[in-house]
Amino acid sequence: MTYPKMTTAIVAALFLVSGQALAEDWKPLLSKRLPQYGHRNWIIIADSAYPKQSAPGIETIYTGDGQLDVLKHVLKEVDAAKHVRPVIMLDAELESVPEENAPGVETYREGLKSLFGERPLKVMKHEDIIRELDEGSKLFNILLLKTDMTIPYTSVFIELDCGYWSEEKETELRDLIERGGQEAIENR
Repeated sequence: MTYPKMTTAIVAALFLVSGQALAEDWKPLLSKRLPQYGHRNWIIIADSAYPKQSAPGIETIYTGDGQLDVLKHVLKEVDAAKHVRPVIMLDAELESVPEENAPGVETYREGLKSLFGERPLKVMKHEDIIRELDEGSKLFNILLLKTDMTIPYTSVFIELDCGYWSEEKETELRDLIERGGQEAIENR
């Protein structure tokens, strides 16, 4: 059986449609997942070379969008959620990537500074972040939003923490428990 030859326009149109179909509608998925997530869940905004990990708790979604656009939207959603707050981690290597080896890295670093403002950041070696992520994925779900970024060490790792209970409050509670529990609370 022979098939008629497709014209170049039809082939190009099919390619465009199939290319668009590869990017998933990640924004509604993030909105759905975020209320389910709590402290110790992660959201990663990853560069295009970031691998699809095999741990069952890691859900990888290709966004088809730019890194800073995805990060901006994720931060807006997390900030609006009252039950969680972001603990943002960056690769320490990013600061040393030279512009001549990775064109656009300076602009990206400036974009990060603008988005993060005064937010506290944890800067760690990439392998140390991956180690923490691997440990977390054994017990907790992770949403990995893969972008079209093609600059190394640009992935942003967000570990969610409790939004209504701070580390200071937890430390104070542990100290009270250590000193005698309820009796110590009543005698404050």
